[in-house]
Amino acid sequence: MTAEAYGRFYDGVYRPLVSAFHGRLIDARTIQAEQHEYAAERAELIRPFMTNSARKTMLDIGGSTGVVAAHFAKEFGMRGTLIDPAPLEVEQAQRLGLETITGLVEQHDFGTRRFDMVIICQTVDHLLDVAGTLARVRQLLSGDGLLFIDIVDFRAAYLRNWSVEAAIKIDHPFYLTERTMVAYLRSSGFDVLRSDYAADHLHVSYVCRPGSADADVMPAVASVEEMLREVRFVQNAPHRM
Repeated sequence: MTAEAYGRFYDGVYRPLVSAFHGRLIDARTIQAEQHEYAAERAELIRPFMTNSARKTMLDIGGSTGVVAAHFAKEFGMRGTLIDPAPLEVEQAQRLGLETITGLVEQHDFGTRRFDMVIICQTVDHLLDVAGTLARVRQLLSGDGLLFIDIVDFRAAYLRNWSVEAAIKIDHPFYLTERTMVAYLRSSGFDVLRSDYAADHLHVSYVCRPGSADADVMPAVASVEEMLREVRFVQNAPHRM
């Protein structure tokens, strides 16, 4: 899809589609309880990097209803800005006192604005261009800014379900692992300060700072071959282990 078509997808199609896929209502209201729990847990991961911090501005990319951004803003004394392509979810975020932008970060013109923290929570798997978005974030961060980003670890998902198909989500163009995410971050000019699994044992979070880009970094060939062998084994196993 083009960026414009992807924006239209999130305006009215996305939530009904994932609700049908999962067989339960998933919308801007029903997801908030889970988001509150996630926000509180992940704030503790970031807290050590915010002690005596002068960071005051935060951008939440794909921030949904704003629950995570609002929690971080309150906890760390920051002014929160949220950008998301889904109008109904942006409307919920406005009620939390956040500055909101309906759209895609790849398209929106921020002018000369820079942010002391950028957060990308449960969003990177939805992007159409991971490398391009990370390069954009690198431009939007202030010199001593922080990036908080998480992934659904695809390997953890298919091992939990003992099925590659069961690890697939209808709304994820990308499936990332710890090794591929670190490679994306390093190639985009970020140094990983800390990484940690969330309580669900599926999401892996990274706290990063701007660094030097290593355009040639890739996961080791041996690790890729090992994972492909594992995927084939999981797919061909006669029963769940």
